Amino acid sequence: MTTPDLLKQVAFIKEIDKLKYIQRRTKLFNSDRHENDAEHSWHLAMMTLVLAGHANEAIDMLKVLKMVLIHDLVEIDAGDTFIYDTVKNHTNTDEERLAAQRIFGLLPEAQVQDFIAVWEEFEEGQTAEARFARTMDRFEPLLQNASNQGGTWAEFNVPYDKVYAKKKAIADGSATIWAYADGLLKESMEKGILKKSEDF
Repeated sequence: MTTPDLLKQVAFIKEIDKLKYIQRRTKLFNSDRHENDAEHSWHLAMMTLVLAGHANEAIDMLKVLKMVLIHDLVEIDAGDTFIYDTVKNHTNTDEERLAAQRIFGLLPEAQVQDFIAVWEEFEEGQTAEARFARTMDRFEPLLQNASNQGGTWAEFNVPYDKVYAKKKAIADGSATIWAYADGLLKESMEKGILKKSEDF
């Protein structure tokens, strides 16, 4: 016999398939093809499994995995906001909150509350798990752009200081990963694939 909870969960599973159609600005490693949000979420989950040992603090792995897998589901409704967008702020918006309530609201009530709480924890970025999840979220596109001759940095003429300002949050979750990422940024600037800012 099919239970009401299972019907709700299946409806949610069908709905989140839409994440595969949300295109990001960044492109796959060494590729001209844009990444979609589902690919991004999968990659962050794998990165979490591989890189968790570099976290600044002890972390609950399952919670981090939940964060990186669900944090972008709101983009099914709200769309992907480019981190260097000069018009729309890349922060939690009312639009995203409404999306979270609608999409997670498809689930049984206990899961609704759990998923919204995990999503909010990621957005606030105050716990060890949220800091590490956000490190993964900032690190992956940095690696992609470095592999693509500047990628979106070059395409949208984003200078070093703006990239640095957005990416330095990597250190909040992992000083080790930030040391590596910072080196990649400097190397990218030296190679000319990341433009030096007028202030540098």
